[in-house]
Amino acid sequence: MNLTNNTVFISGGSAGIGLEIAKKFSASGNKVIINGRDQTRLDNALNLLNNAVGIQGDLSIESERIRISEELKQNHPDLNVVINNAGLAYAYSLAESDETYENARKEINTNYLSIIHFNELLLPNLREKSDAAIVNVTSILSFIPTLTIPTYSTSKAALKAYTQLLRKSLAQTNVRVFELIPPLVNTEFSAGSGGENGIDPKEVADELWIAFEKNQLDVPVGKSKVVYSIFQEAISKLTK
Repeated sequence: MNLTNNTVFISGGSAGIGLEIAKKFSASGNKVIINGRDQTRLDNALNLLNNAVGIQGDLSIESERIRISEELKQNHPDLNVVINNAGLAYAYSLAESDETYENARKEINTNYLSIIHFNELLLPNLREKSDAAIVNVTSILSFIPTLTIPTYSTSKAALKAYTQLLRKSLAQTNVRVFELIPPLVNTEFSAGSGGENGIDPKEVADELWIAFEKNQLDVPVGKSKVVYSIFQEAISKLTK
């Protein structure tokens, strides 16, 4: 992938991992479009960026996804990189909660179905570009689910499977499909699940940047590298 002169859309770009990715790309000669639900948070984030604009909206809502995709097509026709970073997580116990279904419904919608639909809306335009990419942000929990955020883990496992299949489906096109696989990251998003013990979100952004430079489509970060290596070794043995 080219590292400069891209037009990059980042969902969940007003804080955490998304904001660090936005900083990295905007500081390196790319136009950045950040998305978030809260206009004030978007405005605050934009003050930290160069050559960036914001689009307020909730991508978990179908009408909002359609509106945002249309705005991108009309106002940013040069868009060639889409980073699906926004997510939703609930910390609770499967054994004790009476809201498991509702939590799972919301997480699956935000972390999986909404991403599938948003990619579908933008893929025709991305395929017209000579150099394009989709980045889906999964998690170390897609390999090793945790009891504390159980259906979030499930949603990320589903996203991983979709990402791998989308990559294979688009292998003969100009659209590269990256999977960014962070471990626990110290962000506001993860504050309720031990995030203070996580890595700096800047490390995640730096690893994605290196992966773009190398055209490395799987992007494990931190402890995810160990889990990813074991997983790849197992797959290699099974396919011999």
